[in-house]
Amino acid sequence: MSNHSNSVDVLIIGGGQSALAVGYFLRRTKRSFLILDAEKTPGGAWNHGWNSLHLFSPSTWSSIAGWMMPPVEDGYPTRDHVISYLTQYEQRYQFPVERPIRVTAVERSETGLRVHAGDQYWDAKVVVSATGTLSNPFIPSYPGASRFSGQQRHSAQYVEAQPFAGKTVLVVGGGNSGAQILAEVSKVADTVWVTPQEPVFLAYEVDGRVLFERATERWKAQQEGRVIEQPVGGLGDIVMVPPVVEARERGVLGTVRPFKRFTHKGVIWADGSESEVDAVIWCTGFKPALDHLDRLGVLNDEGRVDVDGTHSIREPRLWLVGYGEWTGAASATLIGVTRTARSTVSEIDTFLNGPLPGAGDGL
Repeated sequence: MSNHSNSVDVLIIGGGQSALAVGYFLRRTKRSFLILDAEKTPGGAWNHGWNSLHLFSPSTWSSIAGWMMPPVEDGYPTRDHVISYLTQYEQRYQFPVERPIRVTAVERSETGLRVHAGDQYWDAKVVVSATGTLSNPFIPSYPGASRFSGQQRHSAQYVEAQPFAGKTVLVVGGGNSGAQILAEVSKVADTVWVTPQEPVFLAYEVDGRVLFERATERWKAQQEGRVIEQPVGGLGDIVMVPPVVEARERGVLGTVRPFKRFTHKGVIWADGSESEVDAVIWCTGFKPALDHLDRLGVLNDEGRVDVDGTHSIREPRLWLVGYGEWTGAASATLIGVTRTARSTVSEIDTFLNGPLPGAGDGL
């Protein structure tokens, strides 16, 4: 190991929207901090979105704290628009970022937590993990999958429809990524949309703004110990962005229930019938990318960290931001992460003002 070492109050692992939102609120404190980003350029996971990816909220409802996303002339912001916004945001606030640095482990030290990346390490009083889920795509287990001779690709690796032209393609997964990819691929291929149950299509006027408002109401009710009745519409339901509307008009949004197993050339359905398939695109989500926390002994059986809000229960010097509902309502969205980033930094500042736990505490 080299003798290179930096010491900061707060070290943020990850360089996407969650890390930047935390950085924004840390800039308003006197705490020193550093952001370690595994990507070569700003933009976080958006660098890996497919070419035609669009948000399903207008710019004003797709912004993180402090600076509004510049508006787009027509429709919803594209992937490239989001990357440009996050790049400018990082430059605007001159955050201390080092990249590309892929963190491999976090462990306890005499002064707090030590963060490792290859032969480098950094010491911090507290760590904020904001690595998201993109590097840990989830593909469900199906019998015979290893025998299938066709192509399998997760939405994390999907770029555009052209490689699937003229083929028979199963798009598996009922969320917004499944709907948008199905809409695009169905223009050049024979597609079948496979979902666990019939997807819920939201009304045309319901977009990410409305869904965030509903998530906010649920959050407020939870804080106050209330139960509220809300109309159908969660972040997993299908928002009718223009490509999905167009696909509905073409009549390609019908779905079928999952197949039972793979064969060498296709799949066997529940009724025993067989279909030949050239490719499967898995739009089946992600799991938290938290292997770097393994040495701390904080991962539970689900591969998550037990938290109180965003604060690790087992390691008092660790916070997690932006991983999904378990780290705060709508916290994996651009606009939703502001709330949890603000509360996280407030907790960290209070924590650092008090007596710090000794090495080995939190077990």
